[in-house]
Amino acid sequence: MNNPPPAARRDLEFFPVQHQGQQFVLIRDHLDLVEEGKAVGLPLYRLMTLLDGTTTVRDLQMELMRQQGGVLVGADEINNLLVHLDESFLLDSDRFREARARIVADFTSRRTRPCSHCGKSYPENPLDLRNRLDEIVGSQPDFPEPEGRLSALVAPHIDLNVGYRGYSRAYRLLKHTSSSRVIILGVGHQLQDALFSLTDKDFETPLGTVRSDQTQVALFRDAGRHSIASDDFIHRSEHSIEFQVIFLQHLLKDRPFTIIPILCGSLQSCLSQHTREAYRDRAGPFLDRLKQTLADPDEETIVVAGVDLSHTGPKFGHDTPAIQMEYSSREHDQRLLEYLTRLDADSFWEESGRVKDRFNVCGFSALSCLLEVLPPCVGRVLHYEIWHEEPTRSAVSFASLAFFMTGDAAGREHDR
Repeated sequence: MNNPPPAARRDLEFFPVQHQGQQFVLIRDHLDLVEEGKAVGLPLYRLMTLLDGTTTVRDLQMELMRQQGGVLVGADEINNLLVHLDESFLLDSDRFREARARIVADFTSRRTRPCSHCGKSYPENPLDLRNRLDEIVGSQPDFPEPEGRLSALVAPHIDLNVGYRGYSRAYRLLKHTSSSRVIILGVGHQLQDALFSLTDKDFETPLGTVRSDQTQVALFRDAGRHSIASDDFIHRSEHSIEFQVIFLQHLLKDRPFTIIPILCGSLQSCLSQHTREAYRDRAGPFLDRLKQTLADPDEETIVVAGVDLSHTGPKFGHDTPAIQMEYSSREHDQRLLEYLTRLDADSFWEESGRVKDRFNVCGFSALSCLLEVLPPCVGRVLHYEIWHEEPTRSAVSFASLAFFMTGDAAGREHDR
């Protein structure tokens, strides 16, 4: 009875929701083992938060008795709950690990990365998808003629129906590049144990297959070594790169191009200190390799970063509704955007440290990488928006930016 049950899984996402006046917690599982749309009541969710691998059944009995005002809770009731959680793949048990191992083995053995969000976040039918992308890109006016060669784009990775204005403002500029290689910096939302995750898999979408530059990926993997995840499984269900790929496929359909897909992981879990110095110490060789690729005179390369900004409200761990945090989160976003356009990496890091990442800027890791590898150029904010999700009283902000190498900047790059 005193042997602790397995811990609850730490790779799940939880979102508070209300249904018919009752509070539930919606569960999202990137492995798709947990039934889609599964939600649990608050008492069961609270019990799950206690499962850390050391809590015993007796401990759980005492906690539920406390929650229920002293009503006796039997060990059988606890064990039945634990069986239910295990059968639902909510525990880090042998059953879950065996299922996960099968999924990992299947993905890593593939030569291509199948689309994970087609038919969910965007149309699976190629014609419908092209029409939808045309609608999105055509929804906003053109940006004034660029003042130099396009070096990088920052676009959202939020749902296409929400972020269509941001996607449009970024990708309307793609016609101003002749690049045949695109480095895509995405956010590894589940990447906790490494700064980066690489894959040399080709990306499949309803619009066809985009080849990864396997030679460059191998060079990056050799340069990064201990800062890179040991496998590419995190790419399986991550959308932040996939959403950029479909725009690239659609808008560059008349010329071949390759991609270098890079997911950027949690800096808080990988760095001893949340500082630029600690980041450069850990990621230096990898960043140097990125800069060399961007400066390659034999193949023009641009960077596309798929990122969102602040995540506020109860859905993202705050006690306060997002609307009450909006003034502060918007101010934080605007400061980050200003430092981005000025390529001021020191101030960018200092601003994040100032608020102790209170606003959950999920794109911080990818944008930090971008700042370290861009050549001298001029940045422009193309779009900024905050989307409110009323049922959860939460919000997500996102932006689009472009970076251009002007004549002066290009000259400075040549002199470096």
